[in-house]
Amino acid sequence: MKWYRQLHWQIILGMVLGLIFGIIAAKFQWSEFANDWIVPFGDIFMNLLKLIAVPLVLTSLVAGVASLSDFKKLSRMGGKTIGLYIATTAVAVTIGLLVVNVIKPGEKLPEKTREELKAQHQSTASSKSETAEIVGERGPLQPLIDMVPDNFFGSASSNSNMLQLVFVSLLIGIALVQVNQEQRRPVLSLFEGLQAVVIKLVNMIMLMAPLGVFALITKTITTLAVDDSGQTDLSQVAEILGALGYYCIAVIIGFALHIGLVYLGLLRLLTPVKVGQFFKAIAPAQLLAFSTSSSGATLPVTMRQCREKLGTSKETTSFVLPLGATINMDGTALYQAVAAVFIAQATGMSLDMTAQLTIILTAVMASIGTAAVPGAGIIMLVIILEAVGIPGEGVALILGVDRILDMLRTTTNVTGDAAVCTIIANSENQLNPGGNPDRPRNRRPNQRRRRPQNKSAGENQNQPKEGPTESNHPRRKPGNRRPGSQNRRPGNQGKPPSQAD
Repeated sequence: MKWYRQLHWQIILGMVLGLIFGIIAAKFQWSEFANDWIVPFGDIFMNLLKLIAVPLVLTSLVAGVASLSDFKKLSRMGGKTIGLYIATTAVAVTIGLLVVNVIKPGEKLPEKTREELKAQHQSTASSKSETAEIVGERGPLQPLIDMVPDNFFGSASSNSNMLQLVFVSLLIGIALVQVNQEQRRPVLSLFEGLQAVVIKLVNMIMLMAPLGVFALITKTITTLAVDDSGQTDLSQVAEILGALGYYCIAVIIGFALHIGLVYLGLLRLLTPVKVGQFFKAIAPAQLLAFSTSSSGATLPVTMRQCREKLGTSKETTSFVLPLGATINMDGTALYQAVAAVFIAQATGMSLDMTAQLTIILTAVMASIGTAAVPGAGIIMLVIILEAVGIPGEGVALILGVDRILDMLRTTTNVTGDAAVCTIIANSENQLNPGGNPDRPRNRRPNQRRRRPQNKSAGENQNQPKEGPTESNHPRRKPGNRRPGSQNRRPGNQGKPPSQAD
C-alpha cells in the first residue's frame, strides 16, 4: 500500500495542514470563517466517534467476557489487567512528582505573569472549583454508588457515565459465562454480530478522520489565539507558551519517561513485540488521540489496530481495551501530579512528603473515575489540589495550555492501553506478533508446524513403513548398494572407498 493511502499518514497530513491553516487564519483575521466553515467538520467527526463509543464498549465487553467461557480464566485475566493498570498509574504519578521536583517550573514564573494568567482564566477556574467542591463533598464510598446505575438506559444515554456502562457490561458478560451452553450461544452470537456491525461502522467513520483532524487542529489554534477582548492575536499563543514553557517541558518529559521506561520496558521484558512494530501499529490511534483528546473516542481505532496490526486476540482486545479506556489514565494522573506541585510552587506553598504521598493516592483513585472525554482531568485536578490544601483557583495558571497538554496525556493513555493489551494477550498465549489473526498464536513467522508422529510405545521404531521411503527403499539400503557406489565423485569411479580422494 502506498504511503498516502495509509491512515496514519493521512492523519499527520491533516494535522500539519490544520496547523498551517490555523496560523494563517489567526494572522489574517479569518477566525470567523474558520468557525463557520471549517470547525463544524471537526464537531461532526467528534460526534460520530462519541456516537459509536457506547455500543462499542457494550458489545465488546459483553462479547469479550462471555467468550472466555471459563470463570477462572475471566478472574485471572481481569485481575492481571486491573492490577497492571493501577500499578502503571502509580508509577506514572511518581515519575511526575520526581520530574516536577527536579525542574521546579513554578519557581521560574515571574509574579506579573502569575497574576495575568490568574486574571485571564479566573471565571473558568471558579466554575471548575464549584464542580469539584460538589464532587468533594461526597462520602468515601460514593464512587461505588455512582458506578452502579439504577437505570441501564440512562447510563447508556451519556458518554460521561462510561464507568456505569462498563459495570453493566461486565455484569452481563459474567452472567453469560455461568449459564449453560445452549442458552449462552444465541445471546453471545447476537453480541458478536452487533460487535461486527459496530467495527464496520468504525471503518466507515475513519474515512472522515483526516478532514476531522484538520478541523480540530484549526479550532485549537484559532481558540488559543483569541485574547480577552475577542480579537485574534497570534502572539497570545507564543506568550502563554513562553510563560508556561518550563511547566510544559516538565509534563512532556514525564510523558516521555513513562512511555520509554514503563511501557516499552514492559513490552521488551514480557512480549516478543519490537518497539518499532508497536509504534507503527498504534500510530493511527495515537494521532487520533492527540487530535481528539479523548481516549473513549479513540477506542474503536485502538481496538482495530491492536487486533489487526499487533495480533492480539479478539477476546483479549474486547476485554482489556474498553476497560482501559475507563480506568487507565496514566497520562492524566502524571499530568495532575505535575500540575499540583507546579501550582504549589507558583503560589509559594511547600509540599512535604506526606502531601506528595497524598497526591499519589488521590491521583491514582481519581484517574480511575475520570471520564474519557476532553477536559475531565481539570475537575479531578481541583479535587487533588483541595486534598493537599492548595486553593482550587490555582488551576487558572495552567488553563491556557491545558488543551495542548490534554492532547499529549490522552496520547499517553492510549499508548498505555495498547501496551497493557499486548502484555495481557501474550501472558494468556493469545498474541500473534505477525498481526495476522488467521495465523496460530505465539508462533514465530518462520517456524514450521511439526508433523504428528503416531507411534505407540511398544511399536518397533525401526520397523519399515509401507511404501518406499528414504530408509526402506530397496535400492537405498546399505546392503543393496552396488560395490564401488559409495562416495561417488568425479574422478573416483571404479576406486575402492579406501582409495577415494
